[in-house]
Amino acid sequence: MPRGFAFQVRARDGEARRGRLETPHGRIETPAFMPVATLGAVRGVAPADLRALGAQILLANTYHLHERPGEELIARAGGLHGFTGWRGPWLTDSGGFQVTSLADRARIDEQGVTFSSPLDGRRRTLTPEGAVAIQEALGADVAMVLDECRPMDPAGESELAVRAAMERTLRWAARCQGARKRDDQALFGIVQGGASTALRRESARATAEIGFDGYAHGGLGLGEEAERRDDLVSETHALLPVETPRYLMGIGRPGDLVRAIERGVDLFDCVIPTRHARHGVLFTATGRLAIRNARFREDPAPPDPGCDCPTCAEHGRAYLRHLFSVNEMLGARLATLHNLRFYLRLLAQARDAIERGEFAALRERTLAAEAA
Repeated sequence: MPRGFAFQVRARDGEARRGRLETPHGRIETPAFMPVATLGAVRGVAPADLRALGAQILLANTYHLHERPGEELIARAGGLHGFTGWRGPWLTDSGGFQVTSLADRARIDEQGVTFSSPLDGRRRTLTPEGAVAIQEALGADVAMVLDECRPMDPAGESELAVRAAMERTLRWAARCQGARKRDDQALFGIVQGGASTALRRESARATAEIGFDGYAHGGLGLGEEAERRDDLVSETHALLPVETPRYLMGIGRPGDLVRAIERGVDLFDCVIPTRHARHGVLFTATGRLAIRNARFREDPAPPDPGCDCPTCAEHGRAYLRHLFSVNEMLGARLATLHNLRFYLRLLAQARDAIERGEFAALRERTLAAEAA
């Protein structure tokens, strides 16, 4: 791995793994959840809050930061670490999903993705080499290759089109690997192939042959059944190096996390905890809680009595409901603090359960709460 990096699997419970990823800006105990800081900030939550909640690493988006304020400005400020004040590890998504999802605004060819900026309408091209250069300027600890992300079984999509996207992703991945200049930044490859087991196995095998510091599952969580996703992850892991981190991109709900951990995933990110919080939906040990519901109007209990977050320590459900009812921004902030702590604590519990050989029990409790 690059300078300052190391990864070690320290315990196993079946396929579930408890690991440690060393980076130049700190240690990450895995499995780990990365709060999403798309534009360099988790909405309404300061770096000090994130540290107190137990966050170890944040995720930012290459495409959005390239659009504004621009990677040159961030580089002059000391990279993401100096610019944002979050001194711990950063992972940057390459932006491939965002630009390829622009649909009529984007054209994909061998060079890269050419698109019209939603901000000013100017035509821009994101190439594999450009994606690496932007991420190196941003100073992320972990960068991602540029990939072509195909939705799951869209109307009229053929296996030939999915294969073409997968094979282009492999060619782009090789170009990303060849474009690296920094020796203190890890680069992860991305497995694609839609919902096809054969294509994902082929992608995993070829991506591993190129050789990366870690590997990600891309293009999942876009409509496939959970059981199908589980199978695809397991099939892919059989062909990836066991001594490298595995990352499931953009997933998901608590149940999704424990199902993936059971299959050997080490890293996660998703906007669900923060987005749900802004809409008044809180995750608890007994299931989701829609705090706007009238039944909480006079409920003095904390959102989750067993939670150790600052929201549950100081505020009741009635107060949170009131804040959302009057559109007070404090409501969204308090809900966000709670949901992030719930996710981060769940991953800490997963690490402990794997060490004790008791992960199956945690998995069952989590799935039961989600079904309640």
